Amino acid sequence: MRKLELLAPAKNLETGIAAIDHGADAVYIGANRFGARQAAGNSVDDIRQLCDYAHQYGATVHVTVNTIVYNDELADTKQLIRQLVEIGVDALLIQDMGILEYCVSLRKEYIGKHFPEIHSSTQCDSRTAEKVAWLHQLGCDRVVLARELSIEEIKNIHEKNPDVDLEAFVHGALCVSYSGICYASQYCFNRSANRGECAQFCRMKFDLVDNKGREIEHQRHLLSLKDMCQIDHLEELADAGACAFKIEGRLKGVDYVKNVVSAYSKRLNELVAKRPNEYQRASYGNIEYSFTPNLNKTFNRGYTTYFLRGRQPDIASFDTPKALGEYVGKIKEIRHDSFNVAGTASFANGDGLCFFNSNHELEGFRINRAVGNRLFPLKMPANLKPGLGLYRNNDVEFSKILASKTATRRIPVVFTFKAITDGFSLTMSLTDGSQKVSSSVTFEHQEAKRPQHDNIVKQLSKVGNTIYDCVQIDIAEGADSFFIPSSVLSQLRQDVTGKHFDFSTQQQPVQPQDNVKALVWQSEYKSYPYTYNISNDEARQFYEKAQLNNIQQAFEVVPTPNPLIMQCRHCIRYSLGYCVKRGGERPTWSEPLTLILGDGRRFHLEFKCSECQMNIYAD
Repeated sequence: MRKLELLAPAKNLETGIAAIDHGADAVYIGANRFGARQAAGNSVDDIRQLCDYAHQYGATVHVTVNTIVYNDELADTKQLIRQLVEIGVDALLIQDMGILEYCVSLRKEYIGKHFPEIHSSTQCDSRTAEKVAWLHQLGCDRVVLARELSIEEIKNIHEKNPDVDLEAFVHGALCVSYSGICYASQYCFNRSANRGECAQFCRMKFDLVDNKGREIEHQRHLLSLKDMCQIDHLEELADAGACAFKIEGRLKGVDYVKNVVSAYSKRLNELVAKRPNEYQRASYGNIEYSFTPNLNKTFNRGYTTYFLRGRQPDIASFDTPKALGEYVGKIKEIRHDSFNVAGTASFANGDGLCFFNSNHELEGFRINRAVGNRLFPLKMPANLKPGLGLYRNNDVEFSKILASKTATRRIPVVFTFKAITDGFSLTMSLTDGSQKVSSSVTFEHQEAKRPQHDNIVKQLSKVGNTIYDCVQIDIAEGADSFFIPSSVLSQLRQDVTGKHFDFSTQQQPVQPQDNVKALVWQSEYKSYPYTYNISNDEARQFYEKAQLNNIQQAFEVVPTPNPLIMQCRHCIRYSLGYCVKRGGERPTWSEPLTLILGDGRRFHLEFKCSECQMNIYAD
């Protein structure tokens, strides 16, 4: 039996609670500093409240401390980690090797006490079985895999590391570079992606020219990818060895989290129902939804399965980095103030629509009034033409639904009512009997003059304002032959439902191995040792002990001339149809190719076909 975990993003306390309510088994959230989304910070007290809420359902809270850290920040980082340990967080996501070593050392102080699991962040660039094994040897309980991996690659990693929990991204925005190996924001804007300050260089427009100056593409978003969506492939991922399914989006709001979490939670429940002897959910509670989730109605740039089944031709979004939303039909007929849409979609006043004009640019507008399929924009777009495809990126009616209460999560329980020596007792247990809590009351036994059974059931069933759903009431033999007032039954019920099951499980922590040598996992790490992201003395000392040769400080600390700024599995040559290795046309351009940013800065491309990889260098 393997537990499957749906891991949702939490921008803040409100979003985290919404994620739990709608089916998340775990949430990941940033503290006030040192998380890889600086705009999504939270106080330690808010995280404590989220832990209290999540733990009622056996759900867990993972905190991101996954930036590289400077020397003058080490003391504050360690203090934060101690605070997070004390409030009962369940996992810490780490990138910095100095901080990882500190966490492993700190864990020794908490032997026999609760200590969060140590998870290596996706910023650690874990794309091989060797890298996963290395991180496990260092003391990581779980490794978050690179987004670029295929089913076969995940399966290979799991087979070689069967004792390591593997976490895989399943939904949300995609970084074009392997995470942790992107220095574009730092190079161009002095904003480090490894410090949670990504400036989204990959969403910008570029010209593509060859080495003779001939323009191949003009002002297109050549590094912008569609959003990942693996909702139809959860079973394959689970069978390959992933145990946690991660939704990206710590900058996303409550509506996004409600919709996406609900969709994935329902699909995971279907998998568990299909294979109940192999899989179970990692937390408890049944959820009643008052809406139907629809991934097309929430923020997306179009969806892709990325490299799940190997290299695919349609992973990029060259025309726009903005949200398209759902396709709603084609423009049929245009008048001076309105137009008709051919399709089955219904519209509402205020809906936001968009379309691609003849220059492949996305234009958006808002509906002022909708009369059936005839739409009256606030201002008629000049480039609107019959036959153009129309997308809705803001669905007013769906937003209204999500603004209300859309889910109720309750744990199904069984009540057992008994007469005891000097009164009565009530026990609440999970339906499988694995957890029990009890309460009792002293009350004189008096033979009842009328039947008590129905009133006992009626009073004990009133659990509506709790997190529990009473699905069965067992009354011990003879217990309903005594008179018991409704007020006493009510008090018993309130006492027992005021308690919580103890879902905490302190797994045996991974024991780090001694003298683990540094792993050289990609050729670029040898050529560009700043890619080890060593930004403080403790990280440097870690690699010295690991006998790493040619130690160099992080790019953020000591910039390197003409640096490698991105390492990508996405390949522009392939996406444009010119990968001869995979059946594409033979290009007529002369390489190397260069990307030119709007301000004139140039970045040349290296196609490493032996590794099926594209590297981007600053000129």
